[in-house]
Amino acid sequence: MYRLDPRYTPAPQAVLATGWRAVSARLPDGPVVVAVDGPPSVDWERLRDGLEGELTARGVPLTLLDVRTHYASPAQVGRRTERPEDADDPYFRKLAENPLDDLFDTLPRPAPPTEGVLLVHGPGAALVQHDLLWYADVPKRYAEAAVAAGQRGANLGLPDGKPDFRRLFYVDWPMLDRHRDALAHRFDAWLDTQEPDRPALIDGEGLRATYATLARRPVRTRPYFNSTPWGGHWAQRELGFNPDADNTALGYELIAPEAGILVGTGPGDQVEVPFQLMCVLEPESVMGAEAHARFGTSFPIRFDYLDTVGGGNLSVHCHPKEPYMRERFGWPYTQHETYYLTLGGPGAKVFLGLREDADVDLFRKEVRESVAGGVPMDPEDHVLAFPAQQGQLFMIPAGTPHASGAGNLVLEISATPYLYSLRFYDWLRAAADGTPRPLPYDHGFANLESGRRGGSVARDLMQEPRTLREGDGWREEVIGALDEMFYEVRRYVIDAGAEADDHTRDRFHLLNVVEGEGVTVHTAAGDRHELSYAETLTVPAAVGGYTLRAVGGRTVRVVKALVR
Repeated sequence: MYRLDPRYTPAPQAVLATGWRAVSARLPDGPVVVAVDGPPSVDWERLRDGLEGELTARGVPLTLLDVRTHYASPAQVGRRTERPEDADDPYFRKLAENPLDDLFDTLPRPAPPTEGVLLVHGPGAALVQHDLLWYADVPKRYAEAAVAAGQRGANLGLPDGKPDFRRLFYVDWPMLDRHRDALAHRFDAWLDTQEPDRPALIDGEGLRATYATLARRPVRTRPYFNSTPWGGHWAQRELGFNPDADNTALGYELIAPEAGILVGTGPGDQVEVPFQLMCVLEPESVMGAEAHARFGTSFPIRFDYLDTVGGGNLSVHCHPKEPYMRERFGWPYTQHETYYLTLGGPGAKVFLGLREDADVDLFRKEVRESVAGGVPMDPEDHVLAFPAQQGQLFMIPAGTPHASGAGNLVLEISATPYLYSLRFYDWLRAAADGTPRPLPYDHGFANLESGRRGGSVARDLMQEPRTLREGDGWREEVIGALDEMFYEVRRYVIDAGAEADDHTRDRFHLLNVVEGEGVTVHTAAGDRHELSYAETLTVPAAVGGYTLRAVGGRTVRVVKALVR
């Protein structure tokens, strides 16, 4: 069965505490300066009140310092963190490279307390001299929800500013992620505040010990589905996700910048900690030496679902080519993608590449008319459409126009960058708030690969499976490999009861069960992990040898991706 909350036992020496009383008990009586850092999406008022109430009840004198009251003016913060050349782009910004101390004119320098606790809290608190450092957090989906709800103060350093997704994605998150990652080796505790009245804490040394173990065994991140105007309902019906939501469009199986790992002993005693922190703390164990040297601590492959079963077509779009991505947007590598058709509905389509006779100038003209006057167009006048055959892999190098049609469940196996959809046409569809969905078509045409057209699309981007290895009752196929893409996609076909062997060879593997009940993964070190249909698993580079044993009474197919 698909697990909505995969959970891992903390290291034996780790300390878990749940509730404000137990959390506050981790603080000494003083005199001590405690810095609690974290993103704006934390409920800082509830955190302050929770600690204050418990420390006061314990008779510990408490002094409070909210670093947000020491930020530079919003105008100054804006000038420091925005590039003039981004001002005219309503869609994207280059990733901010600012340190978090750009939020301040002068950092506060409080006198150390002579008794009790000085609690320094808010985004950037770690920059103030301290004795103990905690990091409070909620997953990034909470920040997105706050911006969508119009919550003031949702953006970093702008307590009264109008919430802005563009700033959240391209300014706030890069700044906050770098700051958090720099603290990973030294924070004294991690505080999960998803339940503001019932927080959960794990001590820093215990978390680092836990991640040292998880970086050497298979691990699954906590999945999540969000809703969009094109979304379908497969994940609601089949997996039980978000039953009250409008739809389940985009499934976050493993998107490293947002993925979390649940660590704990049960639903009432757990913390969710970013997968990215494991890549920071144990980069070579997770990624392998070569991938770490090439990508730093940026985990380079993502797995997600595009659910249009009972939904609509995705927008026709492309992604930036590498020079454009690097120079215009600031990512050091680009957004190559692939679509694996886990399910394809009758008559469903995948749009990919240009027609042989496509006229790019006419395509651009029709797109502009559609945007300016709401004039419908038929993308198939310009873009090829292929039957959405279950089990087919469609390769989508950067610059290639593409879209999944209605009625599909696509497993998207892609490079990690995921916030750069350069849309040409979106079927005149409105966003959730009723406004037209953004169409950054100028970016799209600046990156359109006009040579990817006609017969070469099917020949190069819809490859026939090629058997790489085989054994008794199993085989491993290459189903997609291109020289211009840094990763490739393979597939295991394992008969009922059979067992396939593999070895990471110092490269991480990502696995997803696309057909059949599932597999049991056994590692040479003796670890065992169940993997059911539709689930994704990370096999860190440090795992080495492992086997996949088919579960159930029929053939199992498992997709695998790895850096080439």
